[in-house]
Amino acid sequence: MEQTQTPQMIAQQLVAGDTTTVRAYVKSGQPWIWLTAAAISVAFITTVALLGLTAARGLPHFWPADLLQARYEQPGAAPVPMLAEVRSSEEVTAARLLDAGLPVDPQRDLYERLLLKIGNRDIGGVDFRYVVSDWLVDRQTPADAVVLERIEWGNFHGFLDAVVVDGNSVAGSEAWSAYQQAQRRVDALRGDIRRIEKKQIGAINYELERLRLQARRLEIDGKTRESHPEAFAPLDRRRDEQGAKYEALRAELNALNRDIRRDSVRVRTVDGQQRTIALAQLVHGYRPNRMGVLDKTLHFFGKVWEFVSDEPREANTEGGIFPAIFGTVLMVMIMSIVVTPFGILAALYLREYAHQGAMTRAIRIAVNNLAGVPSIVFGMFGLGFFVYFLGGGIDRLFYPEAAPAPVFGTPGILWASLTLALLTLPVVIVATEEGLARIPRATREASLALGATKAETLWRVVLPMASPAMMTGLILAIARAAGEVAPLMLVGVVKLAPTLPIDGNFPFIHFERKFMHLGFHIYDVGFQSPNVEAARPLVYATSFLLVLVVVLLNVSAIMIRNRLRERYKALDH
Repeated sequence: MEQTQTPQMIAQQLVAGDTTTVRAYVKSGQPWIWLTAAAISVAFITTVALLGLTAARGLPHFWPADLLQARYEQPGAAPVPMLAEVRSSEEVTAARLLDAGLPVDPQRDLYERLLLKIGNRDIGGVDFRYVVSDWLVDRQTPADAVVLERIEWGNFHGFLDAVVVDGNSVAGSEAWSAYQQAQRRVDALRGDIRRIEKKQIGAINYELERLRLQARRLEIDGKTRESHPEAFAPLDRRRDEQGAKYEALRAELNALNRDIRRDSVRVRTVDGQQRTIALAQLVHGYRPNRMGVLDKTLHFFGKVWEFVSDEPREANTEGGIFPAIFGTVLMVMIMSIVVTPFGILAALYLREYAHQGAMTRAIRIAVNNLAGVPSIVFGMFGLGFFVYFLGGGIDRLFYPEAAPAPVFGTPGILWASLTLALLTLPVVIVATEEGLARIPRATREASLALGATKAETLWRVVLPMASPAMMTGLILAIARAAGEVAPLMLVGVVKLAPTLPIDGNFPFIHFERKFMHLGFHIYDVGFQSPNVEAARPLVYATSFLLVLVVVLLNVSAIMIRNRLRERYKALDH
């Protein structure tokens, strides 16, 4: 039996001058197998490291850090009391601190610098500050320190003095439990207000706008209230009904707004400043220095859930990113529905019907070159063709009553999906055509010999066997489309979308609406945010979530592909 040559044995033979065995080893292809394995290992390790980095930089943002109370005594300046979270620490050189104008000892090599989240941006103007660790003295972690997350102005760091509930002040040891009860009540009221404003009043406004456009359409057709009162009467009746509903909801909404502004808290900063904050302005409150590991873990998962299920606020540096997740997934689904049949039909024509001559080769070259065109070029094409030409034409033909306001003649999720479908079409075509080419010719001939037509053979034999390759093309298309940003900036994505493309108003899916996207959200928070330090962890957290969304979409497609592959594996032999 021939002995298997190991890399160690080959190395020894090479040192001994036995080049014959080395050449045989190279010809066997084993070195290329090892190189391929090494490349795959490097790619896998790099991917895992990238995911680990984004998770390590982003997820700690949701962990409730302890509040450190200390006094900052910078030489030559008055002491400043602080109550802050320690976000990060780093070693910096004395020369760097001297360049910043800090009075440090130039003979000393390194200093520790801390990044503190001091909160209270409405008082100090900033909520982050770098300090030199040596000058932060008299450190302690007071148990009664509180963090209050506000709708505006970020977090408040301080101490809770009293809670005013229905005009009655609760102070002392009962203040915190009174605050928690009052906050739960305010949260319930806030949910009722959001339901009335976004769903019920939003539906009424949507219906009133439809009635206005219908009346405008009658006027365009030459009908007036004097000449055709019977045409306008149903519209007026429905408008009156919607107006009555609106008045009732407005009265209920006014009552809820008065009720939610009833309670407040009296708080105190670390330097003794008194503040009164309405509970309607607070999202959440907690005392991190009294929380155990279990409480902090529950708080962490609660904040992660808020991040993936809530709407953004404070210039996208606070709150959640649910609209961006929803927009990304919906756009990818619409793109997949559009690109899959067109890609399969194009590949089917090129492989099964087209004459394999110079023209077909030119088409294949054009398809391959199309995959290398910069994505921003597709965005420009989508803006010019889909939005201005196609969308503007639809508005002129079917929505003249909306003029001059555009309906489909403006960037929206439909045009963004079509643009990305065009961008990813070459990937689907190439992958599908490769799958069709791998099907043995004998399989086609056997189907034809049994009396099936060519169309029946393609539909019942060829396409099912090529379906794993089709899914491979779709997987690659999803992976690319979910992360694209440049073309979307021109054809539909926005910084903040007030309404989702899907809601309870007819026709329920609104293809003309603009939408949010995770990739653009990362760009906006990372490069356009006015609060850089608050945005930095959200950039990592959103990047990590985008990767998870892409992985989830790809895993779903891979599972379908594997099932198809197992189903039609027997037909390959």
